[in-house]
Amino acid sequence: MDEIKVANLGQAASAACSMATNLLAPVKTERQIYENSMLEDDPNANSVVSTSQEDRTVPRWGPNHKGAQELANLYSTGKRTQECICIGICITLIIVNSIFILVRLRLENLSSIAIAAFCGIVTADFGSGLVHWAADTWGSVELPILGKNFLRPFREHHIDPTSITRHDFIETNGDNFMVTIPFLYKLTWDFLTLPESEIQQKFVWTCYWFLLAIFVAMTNQIHKWSHTYFGLPSWVIWLQEHRVILPRKHHRVHHVAPHETYFCITTGWLNWPLEQLRFWYILETIIEKATGCKPRADDLKWAQKRS
Repeated sequence: MDEIKVANLGQAASAACSMATNLLAPVKTERQIYENSMLEDDPNANSVVSTSQEDRTVPRWGPNHKGAQELANLYSTGKRTQECICIGICITLIIVNSIFILVRLRLENLSSIAIAAFCGIVTADFGSGLVHWAADTWGSVELPILGKNFLRPFREHHIDPTSITRHDFIETNGDNFMVTIPFLYKLTWDFLTLPESEIQQKFVWTCYWFLLAIFVAMTNQIHKWSHTYFGLPSWVIWLQEHRVILPRKHHRVHHVAPHETYFCITTGWLNWPLEQLRFWYILETIIEKATGCKPRADDLKWAQKRS
């Protein structure tokens, strides 16, 4: 009887180990990363493992990729103007709201505000993943207004991941700052129009929205740092190494063609659980069956413009 129990325990332990191995297995192997993504820490090499003769003569990624060059040239003066205006408005609203919040801070609220900050950064991480997935997976650069202005950077980024490191603060952050403006405006309006009793009643909720806006605004800067392998400030490297913000090695998983996973780019905390749930795959399957549209068709089209 004891021998049967020991055997059953051994089988259960073996099954548990097998399940843990499968669950904790890396989403992409080192070989997949080397074969199907640009080595950003060695920009002069397209790949450690060349999989075809074409790979040795025509760039698969990087600034010399013809598709990347064409996309970069679509960045317009009008787009630049929109980014400058949005950054100016957003920074102004952040300063105004910061003052309104700081004068109302109370020691007894700090623990609640810390929870609001945590919830804000998790929400920002999921939101970054949702927007990133949608822009990577659907739509076309040829779409009116949205295409050249908002989808173009996503297409360029996949075939020249290091391009973001050559963008200045305005080009890097303009769109993210724009997204936060309605929320920050609403907070400012509430501070100016609501009675003080109502402001105090919803103060923690207000802090959540404000901190969420900050994290959303900073997301693409954090994303840029995850592609910057040289000259980063030591405090940024510390935040990356301690997984407070998106680490460089973690984000490389997303840049393995065909770019179908690890979309969250604020902290990356939600990438693993969403991958285990097959969240993005299920969404893509539902949309493809409902519309007939193929995921990442436009992304693939631009990637193939190698010469």
